[in-house]
Amino acid sequence: MNLATILPYIQITLAILLTIGVMLQQSDAGAGSAFGGGDNFGSGMHTRRGFEKFLFYATIIVAILFVISAFTAIFLNR
Repeated sequence: MNLATILPYIQITLAILLTIGVMLQQSDAGAGSAFGGGDNFGSGMHTRRGFEKFLFYATIIVAILFVISAFTAIFLNR
């Protein structure tokens, strides 16, 4: 097997993991805050701890791996 044959499967797996990672992250933004409203003044400041911090960094890593795999696919198909 070469990389060109397994790369689509890697990209599908990374896309699914990235979607799950983004969907699991906590969001305090509701429909009201999208139009300038909000519950509290400091809603932009939030300290991540524990699993939330792990999920945040894992999502960033998966996103970087997805971008690298996309560029790899472009260069392999030249």
